[in-house]
Amino acid sequence: MVSTSSSAAMSSLQMLCSGLPLRPLPQNRGRWAGVPHAPVRTPGLSPVEEQLALRNALRYFPPDVQELLAQEFAQELRLYGHIYMYRFCPHIEMKAYPIEQYPCRTRAAAAIMHMIMNNLDHAVAQFWLTMHYLSKMTEDQTLVMYSGHPLGLFPSSPGAPRLVITNGMVIPNYSSRTEYEKLFALGVTMYGQMTAGSYCYIGPQGIVHGTVLTVLNAARRYLGIEDLAGKVFVTSGLGGMSGAQAKAAVIVGCIGVIAEVDKEALVKRRQQGWLMEVTDSLDHCIERLRKARKKKEVLSLGYHGNIVDLWERLVHELDTTGELLVDLGSDQTSCHNPFNGGYYPVQLSFVEAQHLMASNPPAFKDLVQESLRRHISAINRLAKEKFFFWDYGNAFLLEAHRAGADVAKKGAQKTEFRYPSYVQHIMGDIFSQGFGPFRWVCTSRDPQDLAVTDQLATSVLEKAIADGVKASVKLQYMDNIRWIREAAKHQLVVGSQARILYSDQKGRVAIAVAINQAIANGNIKAPVVLSRDHHDVSGTDSPFRETSNIYDGSAFCADMAVQNFVGDACRGATWVALHNGGGVGWGEVINGGFGLVLDGSPEAEDKARMMLSWDVSNGVARRCWSGNPKAYEIICQTMEENSGLVVTLPHDVTDECMIQRALQS
Repeated sequence: MVSTSSSAAMSSLQMLCSGLPLRPLPQNRGRWAGVPHAPVRTPGLSPVEEQLALRNALRYFPPDVQELLAQEFAQELRLYGHIYMYRFCPHIEMKAYPIEQYPCRTRAAAAIMHMIMNNLDHAVAQFWLTMHYLSKMTEDQTLVMYSGHPLGLFPSSPGAPRLVITNGMVIPNYSSRTEYEKLFALGVTMYGQMTAGSYCYIGPQGIVHGTVLTVLNAARRYLGIEDLAGKVFVTSGLGGMSGAQAKAAVIVGCIGVIAEVDKEALVKRRQQGWLMEVTDSLDHCIERLRKARKKKEVLSLGYHGNIVDLWERLVHELDTTGELLVDLGSDQTSCHNPFNGGYYPVQLSFVEAQHLMASNPPAFKDLVQESLRRHISAINRLAKEKFFFWDYGNAFLLEAHRAGADVAKKGAQKTEFRYPSYVQHIMGDIFSQGFGPFRWVCTSRDPQDLAVTDQLATSVLEKAIADGVKASVKLQYMDNIRWIREAAKHQLVVGSQARILYSDQKGRVAIAVAINQAIANGNIKAPVVLSRDHHDVSGTDSPFRETSNIYDGSAFCADMAVQNFVGDACRGATWVALHNGGGVGWGEVINGGFGLVLDGSPEAEDKARMMLSWDVSNGVARRCWSGNPKAYEIICQTMEENSGLVVTLPHDVTDECMIQRALQS
């Protein structure tokens, strides 16, 4: 028997999939209050470009409604620097519904809808059209998405992807921030982002897990310890991704102090239970920090204020008392977009900064760069003691360098600074062994299905350990078994029933096969979508983050990510995505992802074996060729186990005198 709420949801979804609501037009309720919005943009369009932006938006609509909509869209462009089409925000509750409620001809299309609705904000016309196309799509069609624009359904085959997404694929010479603002305002491109842009975002669970592993491995490398009790980790940012830092600090058992300028973000994390305490007083913050260190408490403390003030206060305490109050530090401001709300300068309040950002962008930029110089100056002072800082891949050190801060490393390559990125020192060797953020989503929305997958994944990893693995691999498996148990205990599911863990090629394939078999025998009620973070072994070419530990000169090349996108499509992925932008900023990265629907069929198992093997081994082989010894060892072992894999292996070039003689001759 179908419940009343389920019937209402199905009716709303049916309406959502029927195409653009035009007769009558929905009421224009404007920008919704109480919902976080992007900062006001200043794209600097010329009058001709403004006209083009309007034409591009209006082409979704028939002529009889264009006059009315043109006025609204022009106002949005003037007020916000982009046409958001607020009239068409869907009024259905935006969440992932159980897969059987979507009106589709194929399970793959329904799974994609499930992921989109778990992923998107209340969007615009493109969303209505995308859902409509998916509801009509057959197994012999593929939906093509150009930077958020549904180009249409095209004939293909059952073995082809049901969906191909590209975001921000701009000609390289025009892939600058200035050009991006114009192209986005024109409505012809969009920021790629990472998993969000490929419909695979699962909320903050992914970054919680990544931060847990990063802090654990940082403590091992820098402090030589396994137990973080009484150790202090200071960082910034409590937004959509960075908010994970508070929960991660608690899970690893340390004292986490996180600065955030936006009070709403602090309140949200406090209500969510991820922040144990909040203060807007630096005096109280330092007092509480000292007490927690002395008692070795587990604590997540949110400081409502600017991170630069906090770092400078920690320097003051060191210089006046001789006491170093922090052990580990990083930064998770959105520094990949520092001049449009990603980084707030210490000289201004949050409100003042937002006003100046919109009214005088050059002046705002100057203050941001001055703030970055002060930020680095404080960190440099603390780093003279036993304090360790790393860049979290948000372009913090890159932007600080561009601002003239003292972060240069003598004799280093372009991807190296005074402090390492977390890939270079902490997670890089893990990637080289094939470990990365593998994830899945239970489309039934049933927590029991997620519990079954958790048990299956734990059993797979425990069996691998029992069968015998290298010590370094065993350590990663043990960390992830611990993670699965902690994730369930800390209720990290937001939206659809999803889980993430770091696994290597063998582990991913084994987990996928176990889940597919559980679907086939009825232990899991509905299909499961496999995916991963783009921040993975093979998915991303990003010279200041994912590929920052590649030193053969190819860190600025994007062959790996593009080949991964194409290779996944050829090997059975249900959908694939390729993006410019994400994590470290527009023009700084090419990254891709996939979705693979497991439905319990033998075909799904075959696709999982083939596609997941490629999805990992591509990146391990690339790291092997660049000279990484751990990747070399892994790829040789994989070739022994799989006769179909033949990889070009590099020869050692160790005779430096020979090199010098050749260059001098």
